Amino acid sequence: MAVRTSALGPQTKMPDTIPILELSEPLDRQIRDEGVAAYPNECCGIIFGRDVTTDGVTRRVVESLAPLQNEFESGEQYHRFLITPAALMKAEKACTGGLMVLGFYHSHPDHPARPSEYDREHGWPFYSYVIVAIAQRKPALMTCWVLDEQTEQFKEQQILVTRP
Repeated sequence: MAVRTSALGPQTKMPDTIPILELSEPLDRQIRDEGVAAYPNECCGIIFGRDVTTDGVTRRVVESLAPLQNEFESGEQYHRFLITPAALMKAEKACTGGLMVLGFYHSHPDHPARPSEYDREHGWPFYSYVIVAIAQRKPALMTCWVLDEQTEQFKEQQILVTRP
């Protein structure tokens, strides 16, 4: 694997095949509950975990979530979210013991769980982007996406929800 560098230091590049995102039932429920609580606005947060390779197969194992305040201007939070660079830097610096920022999650109130053009234009490669659709205050489909650096398009990433 190649190394990707950012302002925060080196990070592992996403492998050629998109690994499964492994998420426990409580964390799955947390994302859905946050989406409902934020409705009609978008919720957002950071996903922490590690890439685990077993028998040549890599999985992205989510270990914790950090809910964040949506910092986008208040009149636009119904269809936009913002995690500030300062919040991301703080999260990156808090990673210890092999944990890393795997990605981000947010909700789409009364909209499908697919990345918008805005999401694509503002997304970064490597990271997993979990989107949960909230339909009339009820959680619906949850999907995950990774931005392909070469095509600049999102590719769907399979989510495996596990029991603790």
